[in-house]
Amino acid sequence: MTGAENRRHKLDPLVLEMLVCPLTKTRLTLSADRTELVSIAARLAFPITSGVPLLSLEEARPIDPDELARITHRLH
Repeated sequence: MTGAENRRHKLDPLVLEMLVCPLTKTRLTLSADRTELVSIAARLAFPITSGVPLLSLEEARPIDPDELARITHRLH
């Protein structure tokens, strides 16, 4: 993917502020590598494909306790 394509598929920070977890209705956090939106409350990670967050429970992956600890530590 070229630099121009990568910028085109970048998630807008204003959109991120409006999105919530479909299960818990709590705020989502952008992963460190910017490929997923994480729901700490639900312990789920939702993929971002071509700049589009896939907020379906079927698309989500569970987050193990060690990964959750790393994510929450990064936020503080």
